[in-house]
Amino acid sequence: MPSSVDFSGRPFHFIGIGGIGMSAIAYILAKRKLPVYGSDIKSSHITERLQEMGAHIFWRQDASNFEVFQTVLNGSSSGGATERIASPTVAGAVGTSVATAEALKLNGKGSSAPAMGLPQVVCSTAIHPANAEYRAALDLGCPIFHRSDVLAALIQDYQSIAVAGTHGKTTTSSLIGFMLMAAGLDPTIVVGGEVNAWEGNARLGKSPYLVAEADESDGSLVKLVAKIGIVTNVELDHPDHYDTLDQVIDTFKVFAQNCQTLVGCIDDEIVKNCLAPNVSYSLQPDSGADYTVSGVQYGAESTKAGIWERGAFLGEMELKLLGTHNLSNALAAVAVGRLLGLEFSAIAKAIAGFEGARRRFEVRGFHGDILFVDDYAHHPSEIRVTLAAARLRIEGSEKNSKSRRVVAIFQPHRYSRILTFLPEFAQSFGDADLVVACDIYSAGEPNLGAISGQQVADLIAKEGREVKFLPSLELVTQFLKENLQPGDLALFLGAGNLNQIIPEVMACYQDASRPD
Repeated sequence: MPSSVDFSGRPFHFIGIGGIGMSAIAYILAKRKLPVYGSDIKSSHITERLQEMGAHIFWRQDASNFEVFQTVLNGSSSGGATERIASPTVAGAVGTSVATAEALKLNGKGSSAPAMGLPQVVCSTAIHPANAEYRAALDLGCPIFHRSDVLAALIQDYQSIAVAGTHGKTTTSSLIGFMLMAAGLDPTIVVGGEVNAWEGNARLGKSPYLVAEADESDGSLVKLVAKIGIVTNVELDHPDHYDTLDQVIDTFKVFAQNCQTLVGCIDDEIVKNCLAPNVSYSLQPDSGADYTVSGVQYGAESTKAGIWERGAFLGEMELKLLGTHNLSNALAAVAVGRLLGLEFSAIAKAIAGFEGARRRFEVRGFHGDILFVDDYAHHPSEIRVTLAAARLRIEGSEKNSKSRRVVAIFQPHRYSRILTFLPEFAQSFGDADLVVACDIYSAGEPNLGAISGQQVADLIAKEGREVKFLPSLELVTQFLKENLQPGDLALFLGAGNLNQIIPEVMACYQDASRPD
């Protein structure tokens, strides 16, 4: 249970510490001067940041990672087990964290290792029960928590704001966190994406406030009890966990009941009819929502709107994020800010300064008169609104929009998701002039042969889109190097590893545009 998570000094050990959700929690604990250990199979800028905070990371997921705790508990400061742990290596790993027994004798507060005990082990849904490190933790009798258990315990430690919803929760939670920072409220922030304003996916503040992204993907949303909860929308997005939309709705209902105050978007019929939020927001002026908009201007560089609170005009607001979905996300932030007693002028100023989260319509570069944009969209609804934002950007360009193209480079994500929503995916590319599709990114799911990337591309083509199917990222890279045109907006869509090719493609056009 979340209440049994110990924040008093007992160490934490994260299996898969480099994951976006795991690393955010590990960062907060490390910043709170708690002893943090973990394992992963490769180094990244995320794990390097954790190491800078004092986290000890082993570059393998293996039972031997726990020998160091046993060694220290037995009072040994040298010898075989310690020496093997002191130089953790794995083929292909970049960098290591040297964790000697001498270093491990102290936790962040200076107490001795024997007082620390065996670590509290933290796992995510991605860790398979057969994982050797997980099995070793069970055999040793370590307390084992799901990532959501530790997040739930953190949420109970603060006056928390938990942002849930099938879509938009990373942007909304990041925006709320940024707003509280700008208003001087110094929040703690735990989100599922990286934000330049706090140089990562987490931030430790000194105030009682915590802003957390609340994930419904594995059903763990029901564990979270927040002072303020936000639900942006409700759809079926994870058919690997849920069989029906009704099961998703039931999960959100429990979350809604657990929150002291629920803020919800009543433009979503499920939120409106099934969750009955205490505070509502809507982009429809006649909706009867507590917070609405008027005079909306969707531009190529920003969005502007007048903001209303229960029939009273608060003022004008401008945000750098494009599209209707982001205006809705910003309206949720307005509602939260007002609940916390912020003046609208402070809210509007903060929102105007928010640059967005990484991989959420993130501009990666402009080379050869081509704009390169990276976006995490992997559900038909997300793809549709992201492409609509790209179309806004193109049509608002100073150049003739007829000479510009939206090129959607799409990596389908998870066989279960693609199979469940295949017709919707086919119909979601209406704002793309060219779709470049590749094979499905499995995200660890087995390929049962029921669906392929080629089938996805064929169905998109039947909807009247120009489509090029290229199974591998190598082929996609080569095609983009040869076929992008000046004026294009190249939009990379997907939650897998597609964005890894962006630097190479950009470099090709950057080099080509340089004078001899």
